Amino acid sequence: MRKRGPKPKGKVKIKWSSNFAYAIGLIVSDGNLSPDGRHLNFTSKDIEQIDNYQKALNIKCHIGKKSSGLQKEKKYFVVQFGDVSFYNFLVLIGITSAKSRTIGKIKIQDKYFFDFLRGYFDGDGCSYSYWDPRWKSSFMFYIGFVSGSIIFIKWLRLEINKKSKLCGHLSIHKKKEGGNNYYQLRYSKYEAIKLSSLMYKNEDGLKLKRKYLKIMKSLCIVKEHKGKVFVK
Repeated sequence: MRKRGPKPKGKVKIKWSSNFAYAIGLIVSDGNLSPDGRHLNFTSKDIEQIDNYQKALNIKCHIGKKSSGLQKEKKYFVVQFGDVSFYNFLVLIGITSAKSRTIGKIKIQDKYFFDFLRGYFDGDGCSYSYWDPRWKSSFMFYIGFVSGSIIFIKWLRLEINKKSKLCGHLSIHKKKEGGNNYYQLRYSKYEAIKLSSLMYKNEDGLKLKRKYLKIMKSLCIVKEHKGKVFVK
């Protein structure tokens, strides 16, 4: 009987950490698992996002460009590599190919949940704020997450609530002309402030700077007004 050779090593070291959890969040939002059971793709308009993805997984791959839909201009950066072990790990924790509308619960270590959430936010999250003209000194601040899967967004809301007591608001958005629905989980006012503090508690954690700075700008306005800028 022939002896088996050494098990091939994957590109990615599978070990939970702040960076690793952040990468899982990015993959859930903007990653793709090929049906071949081996290759992983990650696409983003932001080159910084691509760099963060590679740093988080401690890999170095060629960065290509691609277009989207019927567009000819290649506006998107893309990284692709093969790693059967990492691919199988992602499937084990709940990430599969064609995941956008079928993804559900993701198995994330509690210790690193908000690192994962920060990664997902950098991919499929947003924040916005504005002075509401209807009331004097009313500054509105929101943090939101979107998904095409109602199962995933409900799970995300439940996990955030378990770990922070924040409730958020879940809404459905219907696309016109037969398009697929998508779901938004949104936190406002003081809940948004608390959630942002949890996502960025790890000051050295990887993050997409433009989204981070946008939130910090909103928080500075709140601080300047000693937190008394929200409508009661």
